[in-house]
Amino acid sequence: MAVKIRLRRVGRKKSPMYRIVVADSKSPRDGKFIEIVGQYQPRTGDTALNLDMDRVNHWLNVGAQPTDTVRSLLRKAGLLKQRHETRLASKLQAAAVPVAEKKDDA
Repeated sequence: MAVKIRLRRVGRKKSPMYRIVVADSKSPRDGKFIEIVGQYQPRTGDTALNLDMDRVNHWLNVGAQPTDTVRSLLRKAGLLKQRHETRLASKLQAAAVPVAEKKDDA
């Protein structure tokens, strides 16, 4: 089962509101979903995006793939940059530890 993070349209005609949901890739756009992780209201301006960052990170960690539109929204929210920086920091720490151990052994 391929899991996607994508938009689900709700709201009235000409006044769209989107829920950011985690769903199976084969389910229809407004069909069955696993979890709601946020909402996007493009007509409200500055407060357009509301995300549960912990749940989005959880789903990204277990392999859910965001659609292109959701990826751009996550980028605007700063989530992807934050994930990149934390992963980079952990890689640098992991690489630094063996070097320090080798110096102690010699």
